[in-house]
Amino acid sequence: MIKLHEVGLRDGLQMESLVIPTETKYEWIKKLASTEIDVLQVGSFVNPKRMPQMADTDELFKLLKNSNDFENITFSGLVLNEKGYDRAVDCGVELICIGVSASDTHSTKNTGKSTNDALDEVLLICKNAIDNNQKIQASVQSAFGCGFEGKIDEEKVINIAKKYINNGIMNISLADTAGHANPWQVERIFKAIKNYNNDVNFTCHFHNTYGMGLANCYAALNSGVTTFETAFGGLGGCPFTKLAAGNVCTEDFVHFIQNQELRNDIDLLQLIDFTKIIADYFKRELPGFIYKSGPIKK
Repeated sequence: MIKLHEVGLRDGLQMESLVIPTETKYEWIKKLASTEIDVLQVGSFVNPKRMPQMADTDELFKLLKNSNDFENITFSGLVLNEKGYDRAVDCGVELICIGVSASDTHSTKNTGKSTNDALDEVLLICKNAIDNNQKIQASVQSAFGCGFEGKIDEEKVINIAKKYINNGIMNISLADTAGHANPWQVERIFKAIKNYNNDVNFTCHFHNTYGMGLANCYAALNSGVTTFETAFGGLGGCPFTKLAAGNVCTEDFVHFIQNQELRNDIDLLQLIDFTKIIADYFKRELPGFIYKSGPIKK
């Protein structure tokens, strides 16, 4: 079954200059959780001085932990290093997301470490999580290209994924941080990893920088990917890449799969209403399409 991992509260808001009050974020979480999405990324455990938009992530998770408002949804959080991982554990995060960039330049700008040094730390953190029966997802960022370096060697991406698998990490995400992916490349890389180990649970994360986001989702779906990370309104982008642009839009993706009678349990109209609230809040038009056009009538 296709699973939807909504990352707008993290990947979407991290690019906004406006810092959203914690109480408002909590209300947004309640609205999103009621749409029947599967996983909701609440925030990232990063230095609040570098990213003030994420300064309340610990507080949000503690509020969620003590709440009875939520059922049948998993809350995830992103960590970059051991300190972030310890914070996530203290907050009781259900799914911890971590990753390494296949681009040395992007890795250095994002974490202050080369790809190899960052990978060593990620593997140690994942081992600790696995030993403590914590759910963890490891990603390869800039997996399909880099705004600074351009083309990324596909074998480098595949070899990072193999190292994950060899260390018992079976939830693997490939992220198109720079938005350079194309469908043929997506199929090649996912299928190569799948041929190495068919038991991997794949996630994809595409940015729509060059307008190929949904086409890449379709290629990933045909390659055995089951979980898709998207953001409401198409918000988002990595602040440490050269040309930041939004994610594949949640409403657009849900509309796309529901036209094939997939995941009709997700409340698309409620998602559309939510994104209209966000557009009003930021007082601007968002990149997504379906919240403006409405769905095709069946």
